[in-house]
Amino acid sequence: MNFTSEQHAIIHSSGNIKINAVAGSGKTSTLLGYAKERRNAGPILYIAFNKSVKLEAERKFALLELSNVKVETAHSLAYSFIVKGSPYKVKRNGGYKTHEIVEVLGLKKYKQPHTEFVIANHINRYVVLFCNSDKPKVQDLNYEEILTDERALNFVRKFREVILQQTRLFLDKMNKGEIEIIHDFYLKKFQQSLPQLPYEFILFDEAQDASDAMLDVVIRQQATKVIVGDTHQQIYGWRFAVNSLEKVDYPVYNLTRSFRFDHEIAALACRILQWKSHLGLYAGSQIYGLGTTTSVRQRAILARTNVGLLSKAVELLIDKKVVKKIYFEGRIESYTYADEGASVYDILNLYLGRRHLIKDKLIASMKYFSELEEYIDKTEDAALGLIVEIVKKYQRNLPDYIKQIKDAHVENHEKDKAGMIFSTVHRCKGLEYDEVTLVNDFITEDKIIKLGKEIGFNKLSKDKLAEEINLLYVAVTRTRNVLNIPEELLPKSKINVIRKPETINPDEKFVEQYRLKPLSKSPENQRNKGLPWKPREDDELTVMFCEGKTVSAMARKFGRSPGAIRARINRLELPELYGIPF
Repeated sequence: MNFTSEQHAIIHSSGNIKINAVAGSGKTSTLLGYAKERRNAGPILYIAFNKSVKLEAERKFALLELSNVKVETAHSLAYSFIVKGSPYKVKRNGGYKTHEIVEVLGLKKYKQPHTEFVIANHINRYVVLFCNSDKPKVQDLNYEEILTDERALNFVRKFREVILQQTRLFLDKMNKGEIEIIHDFYLKKFQQSLPQLPYEFILFDEAQDASDAMLDVVIRQQATKVIVGDTHQQIYGWRFAVNSLEKVDYPVYNLTRSFRFDHEIAALACRILQWKSHLGLYAGSQIYGLGTTTSVRQRAILARTNVGLLSKAVELLIDKKVVKKIYFEGRIESYTYADEGASVYDILNLYLGRRHLIKDKLIASMKYFSELEEYIDKTEDAALGLIVEIVKKYQRNLPDYIKQIKDAHVENHEKDKAGMIFSTVHRCKGLEYDEVTLVNDFITEDKIIKLGKEIGFNKLSKDKLAEEINLLYVAVTRTRNVLNIPEELLPKSKINVIRKPETINPDEKFVEQYRLKPLSKSPENQRNKGLPWKPREDDELTVMFCEGKTVSAMARKFGRSPGAIRARINRLELPELYGIPF
């Protein structure tokens, strides 16, 4: 295995270190090299982000015959210490529904409709917040700090004592085994037990999205610790994850060369990250693209939200019929809108006034759809809010669309037969594709600037906006070759592209200018797509070109794609005729 100088430095390092590794920079290969260099040393623990990463890591370590390496996820490690051999029973499907918490705690009814359900929702979030924290007691946390909506904040202030006491009671019931425990609970109990793990080295991967609880476990160990992640790939703040790279004071090593994509994608990624400058959160970034992939075998649609992803699936599979077989990353049933009998159908029935068909107890307690929207405002329940958006968009057509999507979905082992892969960014983290097309539901630089001017940059929720920028960065860096990106998502300033490191010293400041090719506007904005150009249009195009109008402005004017505009400008030889660079 050939390593770069950056990788060599990490492999031959000593003591506790942290590694800031850009997307596609050979992080796993580096950790394999680190472990191989210590194959005759003591036992090594590799903590993977999730089960799929764990299985892949086990396979790779086994191929190198590294018998001293044990691979675990944070939860599998905690499970073996706390749950295995104990009377505890783990709750299926991950956690408790709101109405289940109302029943378990016997929350009383209030005069205001649905108040007990709103309280239960906040109890649920409070429990998750505590279990992912490193705090010893629930009351050591200020739950109100995580709320941003004024209505939700006012509600919690009014019922502060009830929420706190019932949260403690709910945790106590799990601790005594009176009710089933959730995964976050046994992770918290693992952290509170102050375990000493029998390892000489600990490799802690994806540390930018670790919980405070698990980070506390790791840093307490006597082992040599290697904390690995990418500061700009932190996208689980909504799950109360923390960036461990910023919380440990270890010597810093960097992996800046990406073997996944080329220098043009690297430049775009850097420019997107520079949007954090508007928030005062940007400390610079270096990404050198070394990718050379030219084939396109795997194509993917990536979206910020389930709503955006469903919309694109309906467009390509049902409206345009351009794909026949599709695959959704993860189990298709795990997507909010794809599970038969899930609350999406209950919410649809509420929307259509068919309350007698509703099964979910929370939704059944609502008389009107407006009550559900009010509940979402008071709880900041983003997942429920997304389902509401889906229902309002597709209404009666929704069940049929879901059925068609499920009928076209291939099995997990037939993923390579899918004409298109669909995924939200959260579900494809760590994965890569030959061609990536982004749905236009991500944050834009214009929106950040606009929010700053309207609200005031000092009043913005900067961490949340930074995470939105991270989501776009992660999406962009999933491609190995082709990236189709809506023009609105492109940075407004020119793209500075750093030359490949093998041609220059990476520390030098030489740059080249590259022109990125954005994804064509959606067909509804291309009313003249495929139609011949008229003499009058050529005259108008010439005037706009000489006036210095942008390609996007000309595309909107003529109802054609930016690519068609560029092609026509070159066909008319306007740059040569008027001496204007293009």
